[in-house]
Amino acid sequence: MVQWTSAVGTAQLARLLTSQQDRPAGPGTRRPAAYRSLADGIRLLVLEGRVPVAARLPAERELALSLSVSRTTVAAAYEALRAEGFLESRRGAGSWTAVPAGNPLPARGLEPLPPEALGSVIDLGTAALPAPEPWLTRAVQGALEELPPYAHTHGDYPAGLPALRAMIAERYTARGIPTMPEQIMVTTGAMGAIDAICHLFSGRGERIAVESPSYANILQLMREAGARLVPVAMAEGLAGWDLDRWRQVLREAAPRIAYVVADFHNPTGALADEDQRRQLVEAARSAGTVLVADETMTELWLDPDVEMPRQVCGFDPAGSTVITVGSASKAFWAGMRIGWVRAAPDVIRSLVAARAYADLGTPVLEQLAINWLLSGGGWEQAVAMRREQARGNRDALVAAVRRELPDWEFTVPRGGLTLWVRTGGLSGSRLAEVGERVGVRVPSGPRFGVDGAFEGYVRLPFTVGGAVADEAAVRLAAAARIVASGGSGGAESPRTFVA
Repeated sequence: MVQWTSAVGTAQLARLLTSQQDRPAGPGTRRPAAYRSLADGIRLLVLEGRVPVAARLPAERELALSLSVSRTTVAAAYEALRAEGFLESRRGAGSWTAVPAGNPLPARGLEPLPPEALGSVIDLGTAALPAPEPWLTRAVQGALEELPPYAHTHGDYPAGLPALRAMIAERYTARGIPTMPEQIMVTTGAMGAIDAICHLFSGRGERIAVESPSYANILQLMREAGARLVPVAMAEGLAGWDLDRWRQVLREAAPRIAYVVADFHNPTGALADEDQRRQLVEAARSAGTVLVADETMTELWLDPDVEMPRQVCGFDPAGSTVITVGSASKAFWAGMRIGWVRAAPDVIRSLVAARAYADLGTPVLEQLAINWLLSGGGWEQAVAMRREQARGNRDALVAAVRRELPDWEFTVPRGGLTLWVRTGGLSGSRLAEVGERVGVRVPSGPRFGVDGAFEGYVRLPFTVGGAVADEAAVRLAAAARIVASGGSGGAESPRTFVA
């Protein structure tokens, strides 16, 4: 029986391996043998989930030709991986990736840290903050008081509770973008919204244009849906979109949809200005591309003098080009899985009809809780609390990283929840691997790119502050020293840290 469930092409694996560039070895530092470097590269790809478990690898001769190394080097690398439990082989069936017994299966996206690891590992993997109390408790209590009339119904509202749809539409209208409840569908988080949009507009093999870098979990969602991702590089620093590149991609690749984060982009933190928004909408309209604007970070401006531009859908008065996705997960709490789509009524009807074959609807109690917040004034106070916490965390993390890792480069964003950091020539994948061993969890840059891009980056979210931010930077510096010296981090162990 064949043991592998997917296959990795020779060219794809070669691109992923080539992207893993380390800082040049310093004086007296011995480089590992070629077979060892190759084995380590494949192992890192498996540990990060960028090469799936149970994926068939190319034959030794094919990979050797693609990498311009000897077949003996590839054979020795495969043998080392088999000895370590990361590869299994059978005559006639080839070789496929595996994980050693006792190791957790790698995730394909950015999953939360298991609760049992919180005492010894500082989690910089997930850009999510604890719930802003007492507002979560008050919202749930308010929802319980309003629940009885809904409890007498079947409880399925594929488009969302009418009261919440009306409230969300009213908020858009108050911002100068007239919106009817018929233009709103409530979803199970922003991920649920984008998943529904992708299934409606983009079949398997369709092109989707994405910012490069972009949000890792959305990229993986699109890959799993069979999309062909077309990356469009962001401008340097916090300058936002490169409009010339966007026009070229939209004109030449003709993607069915394009996914963008205009407000405090994840991971870079860039804020697109009004002229960029207007130009991108015009370019998408000319190309016949549906522009999906993710606004999950739109209320998380952190500096008081930030002037928020008009929303992307404000430049599409006919509603034929832009679909907007919003969410309560970042601005309020990730555990409150409430998102929404704003689009033309016919698009909303199509999304609602397709939902009968997906999740049927979003939980009623959570919808009532968000509606209570939006209608009773608690939302603004809860979000203000979230901004204050994120601002303090950002400032503490920036100071700690600058102190402990002065060679790392970044531009401080004025909002959002993430810091996009260039790691001074070190491999982000190796930093992520070693970081786990020294007690700090950080996602590597390639998770946010396509085909191995951004190996020299990591993303740091504003989820810890004070002494925890200081300790996180100390542990990152320890991981950086190990990676720079060519070590694996096995000799160091994480310290228990209690905030």
